[in-house]
Amino acid sequence: MSDHLLIITTLPDAAAGAATARRLVESGLAACVNIGAPVTSIYQWQGQIEQGQEVMLTIKTASSRLAAVEQAIRADHPYELPEVIAVPITAGSADYLAWIDACTTS
Repeated sequence: MSDHLLIITTLPDAAAGAATARRLVESGLAACVNIGAPVTSIYQWQGQIEQGQEVMLTIKTASSRLAAVEQAIRADHPYELPEVIAVPITAGSADYLAWIDACTTS
């Protein structure tokens, strides 16, 4: 298992995205959170095809922080079923990965 993750989630707008990103970084759950430009999401929900605008967050963290990051996302998320997808970082700059570790150590 990788020691580092990119965690992806979406929120309904930039303000909600910024608030979540700030909470994650301030609490030491993430070293960095990128807030992407608005995206159009088309998805199936409760038997219907839905479409909406969202912002995507890319969260850089240590694998050991996954459960806490997911809990923090769910705590204030406006969606009934928030997206929380973790992708292992299999390679990267040693210095950058060490920085993630330093920022996310409890």
